[in-house]
Amino acid sequence: MNIEIVYYKSPLGVLEIRSSGNAISDVLFINSWKGAKINEADLLFVKPKTPIIKKCFKQLDEYFAGSRTEFSIPVLQTGTDFQQSVWTELCNIPFGRTISYMELSKRIGNVKAIRAVGTANGNNSVCIIVPCHRVIGSNGELVGYGGDLWRKQWLLEHEGKIANGVQTLF
Repeated sequence: MNIEIVYYKSPLGVLEIRSSGNAISDVLFINSWKGAKINEADLLFVKPKTPIIKKCFKQLDEYFAGSRTEFSIPVLQTGTDFQQSVWTELCNIPFGRTISYMELSKRIGNVKAIRAVGTANGNNSVCIIVPCHRVIGSNGELVGYGGDLWRKQWLLEHEGKIANGVQTLF
């Protein structure tokens, strides 16, 4: 299996991107609540070598430029069947929209699993591509984002501006 780890400079800070064979396994903001703590001055920014990472860079560039609203990159996250169902449902949340954790629980068919849904959402290791940032509290507040809440707010505002005037729900 061909594994590659590279760093991508985004408008929100550096993302660590990992591939696992022909799929992306991790996209995490460094120096965030969930991401690795790394001194950016120590990072070596190199051009990606594998086709999957090249495609990931291209699609992230397009996303941040406002010309991409959906990703078409294979993703491979290790998790339980329940986590996989949550991550799959995250990809069904339309660009520029948000849903609550309760709504996400309903969509996977288990309204009583709201805490487990929140935990699975928090265990998503492929941020932006698997859009866990689109899930908010039932009261409309921004809660729980491994990349830090200010980034979640930025991502939602970015998507809201692009989505033909569709405003986010918070």
